[in-house]
Amino acid sequence: MKLTMHCTGTCKQLEILSLNGGKWRSIAFPGLFAMLEHPSKGLILFDTGYSPRFAEATRRQPYALYRWTTPVETGLHLTAAEHVRAAGYAPEDVTAVVISHFHADHICGLADFPNAKFICSKAGYDSVASLKGLAAVKRAVLPDLIPPDFKDRAIWVEQCPAAALPAACRPFERGWDLFGDGSVAAVDLSGHAAHQIGVFLRGADGNPVLLGADASWSAQAVRENRLPSPPAFILFDSRQDYKRTFGNLVELHRRQPEMRLLFTHCAEAWELCGKEGIELL
Repeated sequence: MKLTMHCTGTCKQLEILSLNGGKWRSIAFPGLFAMLEHPSKGLILFDTGYSPRFAEATRRQPYALYRWTTPVETGLHLTAAEHVRAAGYAPEDVTAVVISHFHADHICGLADFPNAKFICSKAGYDSVASLKGLAAVKRAVLPDLIPPDFKDRAIWVEQCPAAALPAACRPFERGWDLFGDGSVAAVDLSGHAAHQIGVFLRGADGNPVLLGADASWSAQAVRENRLPSPPAFILFDSRQDYKRTFGNLVELHRRQPEMRLLFTHCAEAWELCGKEGIELL
């Protein structure tokens, strides 16, 4: 099983928002997704990142507010579907997309994978499915990015077999076995978004690998135990849940400092798992 991470664009935001004590400067955060070549389940994606659909979905008000407050650049980067083709596959070959949460920068490419099942939290989907207009923008949701047949293709993680996580994943103890073989276990990472999920993967060296979505904006923040600055919490669904999840990540790193923690907007993750990727069990 092989894991690679790919960039689909960047968004600009103040460094201090993502890292308490950071600088008052605008920096570009990569918008990443992961490609997992599974030995029996085929090609699986974790999120899909940005695409030109972001610009299309934010042309009119109030959705344009999203684009104005978080400037996005996609022109210099491939879409998830183009990355899939560059890896020697067709978009039709993607069997599943694991959706961490429904913020626009994670689901712009869903419509490009016609044969994929959508694996996500039902509670997470239900929390955004009816949102429109300004209520959607406040939750970083662009309704046009959710395919109309989404529910027909969805597999809810809550209906997957419950699984006890390996001791190496502590303090995370319980998750969901997505494919029934222990290779990919979803775990609750709520806070940044309601019912956000990440996945633990079995590493070839015996250490699990965590795809942590937006539970942190960088591995540095976890290593140094530096929460985002207080204004950033306005953007989150739950301040309390975010702090709990972030605290668990800090404890995970303390116990397993060699574990690879890969986050969606972390340049380190892109560097570590770029074109060459990493081999998994």
